[in-house]
Amino acid sequence: MTAIYIDGDACPVREEVYRVANRLRLHVFVVANGSRPILAPRQDNIQMVIVDAGADKADDWIEEHISQSDVCVTADIPLAARVLAKDARALAPNGRAWTRDNIGSALAGREVSRHLRELGLDHKGPAPFTKSDRSRFLSALDTIVQAALRGR
Repeated sequence: MTAIYIDGDACPVREEVYRVANRLRLHVFVVANGSRPILAPRQDNIQMVIVDAGADKADDWIEEHISQSDVCVTADIPLAARVLAKDARALAPNGRAWTRDNIGSALAGREVSRHLRELGLDHKGPAPFTKSDRSRFLSALDTIVQAALRGR
């Protein structure tokens, strides 16, 4: 059975995931480290998972529990790589599907950005989240979940 895992600490599309999961009768795991309270609907198919504080604790939990038929919603590129290594699917909140074809360049770009920040050369943060990002995410989530349900 397909489930959706949300890297919950900074996910702007949780409500959209809940709607899709309810429509398709899927289970959702919202995984967070508890540093910021996250409210999840009290529904049988939505489970809040609070892990210990610490770097990558939520990522570790997701990697340990996710399976090939599941989908992970995350903006965290290293987590997306870990999910893909388990043959599961990963989707960013802006609707970008992480794949084996694009994750390597995303990891490399992340490393270059980190290096530029350390040198004091890169001060840009992520672009603001827009309505078109939300719309693109909903469409991509439906596509990726349908593929997971079909086992492709």
